[in-house]
Amino acid sequence: MSSTSSPDLSADLRRQLDRAGYYPELVADVLDVAIADEPVEAHLVHVETTFATSEVRRHVTVLVLTSSRLVLAHVDDHASEDPDAGEQTARSSAAATTEAVPLAKVTSVVLTHMVDAPEKHVSGAAPTELTLAIGWGAVSRIDLEPAQCPDPQCDADHGLTGSMANDDVLVRVSAQAEGVEAVRAAVAFAKALSAATGHAAHGGRR
Repeated sequence: MSSTSSPDLSADLRRQLDRAGYYPELVADVLDVAIADEPVEAHLVHVETTFATSEVRRHVTVLVLTSSRLVLAHVDDHASEDPDAGEQTARSSAAATTEAVPLAKVTSVVLTHMVDAPEKHVSGAAPTELTLAIGWGAVSRIDLEPAQCPDPQCDADHGLTGSMANDDVLVRVSAQAEGVEAVRAAVAFAKALSAATGHAAHGGRR
């Protein structure tokens, strides 16, 4: 990942896709359509592996920042079914989805830094884990819980209380799972995106 405007950023993005090793040709093709020849200003490639009862599945999320948009690509394994037998087959397939969001539409960039032994934290050190949540209003998440009463003896039903947050894309990068450099790359991308959306909100340019 890189966050400084450079003619080599598109080539660096391709190197990261190849390094991730998850259908790099497919991911590159769908990104090429979505980016539409805009210069790449920053990018983040994140591969996750999930374990189900009987299978191991991988999926990749790619975030690309241009001067005007946040481009997202998500590619994952897609279970194929035999239309005659009605059963899953061994034939592999993948679902590739892209979305392009104008920077002015991004409403929130939420970062959660997890740090071990915070009393020993050194300025500039990478967090143990970084969670990046980006919202632009396409998906809203509502968290509800029973409303609490200040009277400890009260057993009445006070209904529910909760909060609503935009959670259109969420990427969690762990130093233990992906390495410290992956966390640093996520931090650098988050910083570039925060700056870009701040400028976009004020009608300015980087």
